[in-house]
Amino acid sequence: MPDSSTIPARLRAQLTATDITVIDSGTTILSGIDLTVTPKSRWAVVGENGRGKSTLLHVLAGKLTPDVGTVSRVGTLGLAEQEMPTTDECTVGQVVRDSIADALAALDEFEIASNRLASGTAEADHRYSTALEQVEALDAWNAERRVNIALGGLGAVTERSRLLTELSVGQRHRVRLACLLGSDHDFLLLDEPTNHLDREGVNYLTEQLRSRAGGVVVVSHDRALISDVAQHILDLDPTRDGRPRIYGDGYAGYRAGRESEQTRWEQDSEQQKTKTARLLEDLTNAQNRLVSGWRPGKGTGKHQRATRSGGLAKNVHRRQEALESKLLPVPEPLQRFRLPELQTRPGASLLTVQEVTVEGRLHVPTTLSLRGRAKQVVTGPNGSGKSTLLSILAGELHPTTGRRHTAEGLRVALLRQETTLPLQCKVGEHFRSYTDTLVSDGALSAGAVVSLSSIGLLRPHEMSKRIGELSIGQQRRLDLALTLARRPHVLLLDEPTNHLSIRLVDELTEALDATEAAVVVSTHDRQMIRDTNSWRTLVLSCDPDGLNACPAVGILPFDHLR
Repeated sequence: MPDSSTIPARLRAQLTATDITVIDSGTTILSGIDLTVTPKSRWAVVGENGRGKSTLLHVLAGKLTPDVGTVSRVGTLGLAEQEMPTTDECTVGQVVRDSIADALAALDEFEIASNRLASGTAEADHRYSTALEQVEALDAWNAERRVNIALGGLGAVTERSRLLTELSVGQRHRVRLACLLGSDHDFLLLDEPTNHLDREGVNYLTEQLRSRAGGVVVVSHDRALISDVAQHILDLDPTRDGRPRIYGDGYAGYRAGRESEQTRWEQDSEQQKTKTARLLEDLTNAQNRLVSGWRPGKGTGKHQRATRSGGLAKNVHRRQEALESKLLPVPEPLQRFRLPELQTRPGASLLTVQEVTVEGRLHVPTTLSLRGRAKQVVTGPNGSGKSTLLSILAGELHPTTGRRHTAEGLRVALLRQETTLPLQCKVGEHFRSYTDTLVSDGALSAGAVVSLSSIGLLRPHEMSKRIGELSIGQQRRLDLALTLARRPHVLLLDEPTNHLSIRLVDELTEALDATEAAVVVSTHDRQMIRDTNSWRTLVLSCDPDGLNACPAVGILPFDHLR
């Protein structure tokens, strides 16, 4: 018979975290976390990598005890971590059975109790009513059906005899996620749940999270999932006072609140700098008067000099105390991304490719023409040739058929998906070397060179590191900075949201929409596609009879445009 703690509490369920602090090896991972999850609430936890998002899920799940604070829970809980451990013997069927073990046990007990009731055994009535109550509380009759539906909805393996070790990481992830969705817990804690899901799987997951009766806490970089599901957002990124922020009204409320918070932080920082400069000036003047006070004019007596010097020394001390007491520490605000000024080129057409294909890579003859300020999104399934098309546009790959034409003196820059950065070089030195080469090659005038710090993608202390010491996200930021340093007239971006924070992607999208340069973005990012819905869209197909097989009309075939 299932333990009472495994019976869902339904509307009575509640998960509360109070003043949570977690410290690891002297480093504070989480601090001042307050969170209440009800059966009707949908939470998203956001922040840069390393901010403790996964750690918070472990604390909420009871797998990690916080150094400060408490967690209380009424109801059942399921946790989906990013990685799923496996063993040689474990099968899909075993994972399914484990996920609904309480329901299966309740059904076994109900069968036994039914037989006892039929045979007239003593106390059979009570045992039967108790078993029936638990079966109904767990909705045990539908437990396996719920998992089967979830397996199908996520496109997961359904063959019960398959060993987990035979499955890919993505296949294992889908099996585990389906089992959690089918388990019908009061609370679901999900760590990057859209990893390894295709579009249909993401759509199914989104609908399940929106419609389920229990509470949800999801850690994700998937802005579309957050936008579609979350009511409240807990932001673990740095703040003025060091405490995390909670935003209501979903993703739109988070964006507005985050912008307001950043603006206030920047204003406080500027005021602090102004106050510091004024107090330092007062201190310097007092120190100068103290120095000059030891050199009075001729004829001044010793006693007068000593009296005057003592007063000046007290004034210096007062200025020093004012400097120390009136300055409240304001940490440096988070960096804002600043897109360099990218100018357009006048003329009918900047860059055109006509009927281009590449054997084995871009199957369908594709035509695309870009004029000044053109904004273009390229989408399509994996293998349809999106990256190949961008390489042709950049002039880095010659098409098997078709041709490419560019305006004279056109600067084109491509941000690739994969980095080729020299890992042993220092960040700042590599950036300066790159811009020096642009100038010496005549690609850029000396007056058009931008500094790495002016773009707002890396902190000063990161610029002195070796590139190999940077995180994947920081390396992606450096790649983006190098691409923008070329000051292109046509900017090509291949999956630009990869490894970038939610905050930066939002800022980048807004800047791309406003720039004078022509922009082509290849992306699977659902929120970026939504945010650029006013741009032209080209949908590539792996099928020679696909959408982009039709002939060019104007800038793009009409059917390609949204």
